[in-house]
Amino acid sequence: MKPIDALSTHYSDLLDGTYDCIDRIVLNAYCPMLLTPGGVRNWYRQMEGSDQGLSDARLIRYAVRFSRKVQAFCKKKAIPFVYFQAGERKHEEAEKLLPQDNSFTGIFAIFCSRDPSLLWEVKQFPSGSIDIRRKEKTSLLNHYYFHIMDKRWGHLCIRMCAHPPFSCNVILNGHEWVERHPDFKHTQATKEGNCFTSYHQGEKLTRIADTLKHKGQFGQVCQKWIYRCLWFAIDKDEQRRSGFEYKYSIYQIEYSRNLLFKRGRQMDVVYQNIIDLTRSPLDIKRVKTIFRKSRRGFKHKYTSSAPEVCIETPQYNLTIFKIHFGRLTVKLYDKGERTLRAEVVVHNTKDLKCHRSLESFAEVTNRLEEIMGNFLNNLNYAHVAMIDDATFVNLSKPTQTGKNRLAGVNFNQQRTIRIAESLLSLAMIPGGFTSRDLSISLQSSGYPHLYSCRNASYDLKKFRGKQIVSRINGSIRYQVTSRGIKLLCAILCILQREAPALITLLNSEIVRDKELFEMEKLLFAARENIEKVSELFGVKLAA
Repeated sequence: MKPIDALSTHYSDLLDGTYDCIDRIVLNAYCPMLLTPGGVRNWYRQMEGSDQGLSDARLIRYAVRFSRKVQAFCKKKAIPFVYFQAGERKHEEAEKLLPQDNSFTGIFAIFCSRDPSLLWEVKQFPSGSIDIRRKEKTSLLNHYYFHIMDKRWGHLCIRMCAHPPFSCNVILNGHEWVERHPDFKHTQATKEGNCFTSYHQGEKLTRIADTLKHKGQFGQVCQKWIYRCLWFAIDKDEQRRSGFEYKYSIYQIEYSRNLLFKRGRQMDVVYQNIIDLTRSPLDIKRVKTIFRKSRRGFKHKYTSSAPEVCIETPQYNLTIFKIHFGRLTVKLYDKGERTLRAEVVVHNTKDLKCHRSLESFAEVTNRLEEIMGNFLNNLNYAHVAMIDDATFVNLSKPTQTGKNRLAGVNFNQQRTIRIAESLLSLAMIPGGFTSRDLSISLQSSGYPHLYSCRNASYDLKKFRGKQIVSRINGSIRYQVTSRGIKLLCAILCILQREAPALITLLNSEIVRDKELFEMEKLLFAARENIEKVSELFGVKLAA
């Protein structure tokens, strides 16, 4: 069984079950031969017999033939063919055209849209020689979206460029594969959209989804359909004669963890508390709320800022808590009446810094599981943070690491408070952070003094001595420990909420009674030293 994260464990009494599943998968399909100028020349020779006639116009002719054959095929088979503007959502239109016959397999719709892509440029010299190069700028080209029903994968989509090198994306959905698995009928699960919102055997659903890593047969489903789509550009005889063959890599992937609550009201209370109690300590840069939208807002991946959180409440009663880290996004939102869903979305698997071929699919999903666990653990540590009586006082005492004596962490200094806030804002970053990241974060927060990487390294060494920060496998990257997140959230809560409240109480009429004179003197110390407040009240605060 999978290791349960801290958030799921904390609310286990309120849950009916949990399951993990790979959601949307986008594979890159490419022909290695057509990725180099020499490969393009060799491919054309095998297609035509020689270099004679190789030009830009000749390569564009393949796209013209592609378009003509696609439209003729749609007209003959009575298949819908629709043009879309760039940026329009096509998936919703495809769902309206899904075949009603459950036994149907094949292409049921083809869409066309103009999207940017790189082209090969052929330059001919008077001497008769030819130079083949990539264009420096992208061009708007026709891309065709083949919507297909497959027996094992359900609805899948192949996006193909009509121009050489005929690059493709194969878009699959893991929930569709789980729903069609032979063992799924024994789980008694109810599917709503791309999520199972009612089930009695969450562990069995997870085990079925886990088999996708090894038995998903990605290569087989791609080989089955992609060459049928390529037929519109070059037929089977030309494919065989030229040696055209696709290779596949993982481009985008989504991984979800779903928590099924016993009651919808309990889920709402828990979810709203998580949002309210974590967005401030974790220092999310931007909060946006959208009310009464008819559909989800769409933002292109290249224009998304990082990090930021969006809290959206569209018309269909959905609240989304979303944090961006460049091309990686983590989300938490309610799905259906009782399901709280967490997602890790990787817009480009290059950022995972691991192998991306189909053979490394298990390695990619294991990396996503790790990011998912860290995300939910950090959320849990931030919103149930506690500090005991002695910890706060002991933080200011020096520590010993080997032969090195390190200074303590003194929260009476404004610099230490700013560093703690920056560490919490960096705690959610997958893969950890460096001293440079801490330096940039502190300077961007408006710290008035120069704060270099050397200063950050010194401060990180002090926090490491208190087990608040640790190195990742001896590298130059750091991570905030679970104990560190709890301590920092609780201490900042004391400094930012409790101390001002005590000072306000001091200035009120409540403590003017002569019998409370001693208490008034002790409370007055809160202005100078928060440690005395901790010792006096035995602070044990839940954020």
